[in-house]
Order: sequence, then structure tokens, then C-alpha cells
Amino acid sequence: MECISVFDMLKIGVGPSSSHTLGPWRAAERWLHELKQDDVFKDITRIQVDLYGSLSLTGKGHATDLAVMLGLSGSDPEYIPTDTIDIIIASIENTEKLVLGNEKIIDFDKNSEIIFNRVFLPFHSNAITFTAFSLNTEIHQSTFYSIGGGFVIKEERTVDAENKELIKEFPFPSHTATQLLNFCNTENKSISEIVLENERSLRDDETIDHELQRIWQTMLDCMFIGCHTEGTLPGGLNVRRRAFDMHKKLNIEVPYVTSKDWLQSIRQSEVKFRQILKWVSCFALSVNEVNASLGRVVTAPTNGSAGVIPAVLMYYMVIENHNADFKHIKQFLLVAGEIGSIFKKGATISAAMGGCQAEIGVSSAMAAGALTEVLGGTPEQVMIAAEIAMEHHLGLTCDPIGGLVQIPCIERNSMGAIKAINAAELALETDPKNVKVPLDKVVDTMWETAKDMNNKYKETSEGGLAIRVNMADC
Repeated sequence: MECISVFDMLKIGVGPSSSHTLGPWRAAERWLHELKQDDVFKDITRIQVDLYGSLSLTGKGHATDLAVMLGLSGSDPEYIPTDTIDIIIASIENTEKLVLGNEKIIDFDKNSEIIFNRVFLPFHSNAITFTAFSLNTEIHQSTFYSIGGGFVIKEERTVDAENKELIKEFPFPSHTATQLLNFCNTENKSISEIVLENERSLRDDETIDHELQRIWQTMLDCMFIGCHTEGTLPGGLNVRRRAFDMHKKLNIEVPYVTSKDWLQSIRQSEVKFRQILKWVSCFALSVNEVNASLGRVVTAPTNGSAGVIPAVLMYYMVIENHNADFKHIKQFLLVAGEIGSIFKKGATISAAMGGCQAEIGVSSAMAAGALTEVLGGTPEQVMIAAEIAMEHHLGLTCDPIGGLVQIPCIERNSMGAIKAINAAELALETDPKNVKVPLDKVVDTMWETAKDMNNKYKETSEGGLAIRVNMADC
């Protein structure tokens, strides 16, 4: 059974897209490893990168070409100083040289070596092929598929070692919500406790806590940066950052310096209903404005939906529970990751496969379920919350203007966060015996909807807002 860790669902990386930026970046890293493993790295004089399907159609707007160059250069998206990205890209463009794997200098003209093919390969809509040459002779070629959330696979899943990383032995393996609830009932444990036991089969408690702390700190820093950065987003749409303006109007009276101080200052501010809506929206917008600027975010479960979970968790920290600490953060993230894995295993978290329901819909379901548990809900109520959140995102299209993760993507994170909070409140007032639609049925329905959806609305920028609103209109 496919067993997905919380750290598979919540990855630290660089924006703007997990499938179109982080995925191709990781694919480039994997290809470099293959070249060395097959002992051809030293012979390379030229490389060619072919992008297919959605990676081609919206690749420019998603910085897919830049991600490929950074990956081929040997940079790690999890740790690269984001202020060096422009420097590395400018050096490659100006010199037409690329330091392959940070070891070998080769000629590289991105305009001719990165090819945007508008055709789709049959296996998946996000495909990327790397080809290596020695002089004019092809010596190596590999095709990878970016399947959403930074996950990268090859078509030959049964033999590919990296794909096998998803096949693990958990003490409580579950493919569906029903299976997970059965474990909770038989073991008399909460969802977070079941997930923690699974994580302990992969790594020790110290590592789990350290990595979850690092994920939360990345989320918090991302919100802090987004709320304190003024200006216009890159890409040509001239979208003004709104989190800065919104945050300024919310008037925090207690002075602060760090992101942690900022959290405490918000806790001491008077908050009414409309202000709660504004704060949640502000948190969500801030993350995705950072994401749109090639900043560091946490895929949750994707970059395009990265603002929902931090916004809802921050809401819990600063509005609902002023005594909340790492114990609650850990609980929240464990539940969120597990709900996300149910959608990945039963449907998809890729907008190129399922439209925006696969990104904002899933992130809203993850946040709703996680919030429900930390608010004292039962495992059954957690699933109810996730079901409600997704049910009201079914059929949501992905039609980004200009292929950029900005319009309507940034606002959708705000809406997804608000829906998640509402879904949690509805779930907490629901008796599980009265539920008509279980989460598993919604997962199945989402996947059927994805398969029925016209490709124009699956991250191709060939329909909807993407063609009704032109770059020139902005």
C-alpha cells in the first residue's frame, strides 16, 4: 500500500508552483543523479530539456524554465537563499553557460535548449524530458512526470527506485478515510496519534519534532514577510500586493521585531468578526504573494494552495487559543498531512489533472479537518469537516491568467481558508450518525469530476478567466 508521510505532503520549497516549479526542479536533480549513476556525466557537452503538456502551456508563468536551470545547477529548493535566485539565473542567461551539478561548465542557451512543446504525453499532463549529448551524439535521456505537490515519478513505477520510496510499511496503513477511522476506533486513538505512530516507523521523535518545527517556522516567516512587503508582484499582470495594505490597516498596537513577537502582538489585539475575516484573509494572501515572488513556502499540499493551512493554523493560534503551542501545531500538521494523503491516494492533488479542486479544495479539506481536531472534535468529526470543505470546492477550475499563480489563485487561498474554518464549525455541531455523505464518497466524486473536466480548465490557461481576461487588460 502507498504510504505517504506528512513530510511528503508538507514540503519546504520555492514558489510559485509545486507541480510546475518544485517538481521540474526535483526532476532535474534526479536526472543529475542518473547521469552520475550511469557514468555519463563526465562526457556531457550539451543538454536539452523538453517540456510537455501543462508544463509547456503555463511553464513561463510558473517559472518552470527557471526551476529547471536552478535544478541543473545543483541548487536545492529547500535551502537556496532566495535572494540568490535572480543572480544565478542572470549569470546563466548573460554568459550562456551553465555549471551542471555545480561541477561541470557547459554551453547553455535557454532559448534553444529548453523547448516548450504544446503536446501532451499520454502518461501525465506534466512531463519533462532531459537529453544529454556528447558532441552531437545522444548519450542519455530520461522522462519524468510532475504529479503535483512536488512529487516526481517515472512511468515505469514498478522499477524506479525513487517511486518505491512511497511504498513503505506503516503500522497503521490506510488508503481511505474509512480505514483510518477503523484504526482510530480499534486503537482508541485520535487521528494525530495514529499518524504519529506511522511517522515513528520512519524517523525518531526528535527528528519528527524538529522537521515539524521547521515547517511551522517556514509558514510563520512566510506570513510575516508577506505582511511586511509592499509593492507589485512580478510577471507582468501588475498585481499589487494586498497583504501589506490589509495588515497595515489592522493596526497592531504592541511593538514587535521577529515573526514570533508578531504572533504574540496579534494575540493582544482586539479582534471582532470582520477583523477575524480580514486577519485570516491577510495571512492567506501574504503566503501566496510570497509564493508568486519565487519566495520560500511550504507546499500544503501544493504551492498554489500554500496559504490555506498556515492561515487556518495562525487563526487557531492568535484567535481561538492564545495558549496554543508546539503541541497543538504538531497535532494540526499531522492531521492535515494525513487528510491530504487520502486525497492524493484516492484522487489527485494536481491542478493539471483535476483543476483547482485538487489544490484549494484539498488544502481547505486538510485545514478543516486539522482545525476540527485541535478544537476537540472526534475522528469522525474531523472527516466530516474535510468532507464539507471539499464538497463545496467540487468542480473548481484552474484557469490562471497568463499562466501565473496570481489571478485567481491568490484570492482563492483566502476563500479556501474561510471555508475551512466554517466547515470545522459545522462539523463540530454534527452528529456523525446523521452524516449522508462520507469523505470517501467525496474523494471518489472529486476524481470522477476531474476526469470529466475539460482540459481547458486544468492549468492550461486555455479557458475561463485565462482567455476572458488578457494580459493587456491588466
